[in-house]
Amino acid sequence: GVGPSDASPDEGVVEDLPLIDEKAVEQLTEGLISHYLPDLQRSKSALQELTQNQVVLLETLEQEISKFKECNSIVDINALFSEAKHYHNKLVNIRNEMMMLHEKTSKLKVSEINI
Repeated sequence: GVGPSDASPDEGVVEDLPLIDEKAVEQLTEGLISHYLPDLQRSKSALQELTQNQVVLLETLEQEISKFKECNSIVDINALFSEAKHYHNKLVNIRNEMMMLHEKTSKLKVSEINI
């Protein structure tokens, strides 16, 4: 058989609810919103400020990174100049040797002619 314990626990609940007062719901909603809205607005403005600060920070970091890149390129240029100086010195030495060899060969030719 069907006893009282077999009945649904929700049965009869809807009929027990009083009629909902729309004005009361509206006032409760406004009260709830007015309670939480100032905190939410402060949080929103704090987040906006944080986001702006992050943008500024990112721009500053990008500028610093570009400065480091410039420094590295300056180091590369300095290395290139010192290498160029090294090879210039080699060329000067080779030219001096060639001039000295030219003088010696010229003297040898003169001495051969005199023999």
